[in-house]
Amino acid sequence: MAPRAGALIRDGRLWAALAAGPLVCPLLALLPGVAWAPALPDPGSLWPWLAVLVYPPLEETVFRGGLQPWLARRWRWRLGPVSAANLATSLVFAALHLFYHPPLWAAGVFVPSLVFGHFRERHHGLTAPILLHAWYNASYMVLLA
Repeated sequence: MAPRAGALIRDGRLWAALAAGPLVCPLLALLPGVAWAPALPDPGSLWPWLAVLVYPPLEETVFRGGLQPWLARRWRWRLGPVSAANLATSLVFAALHLFYHPPLWAAGVFVPSLVFGHFRERHHGLTAPILLHAWYNASYMVLLA
């Protein structure tokens, strides 16, 4: 079932999660090798477009649209507010980022992945996780990259 736009717009938790993206970026600048460098990315570069428009729908379709529901049908237990399916999906998501990122950065996508998975379960669709993923990537590109 696809979420209704009104449900997304009225979801205060979703607005809080959207606000968290750019608010957390300055904290990431405390990591080794990361600099606080607000700037607009070069619009002629392919990377910003991929990071904001291509990777979020692609990754969310695979992880939150495929793997997480598949695991949810098999594992029904929860660790507090986090489902086993969301936890396992987020571990796989973070682990696969090791192919392109240093270990600390790959581990750093674990918590956002839990957020994406929460909103996949909350709204029974991919609209909220894709929106959050794109916004988090855009925040990173503008504030740190």
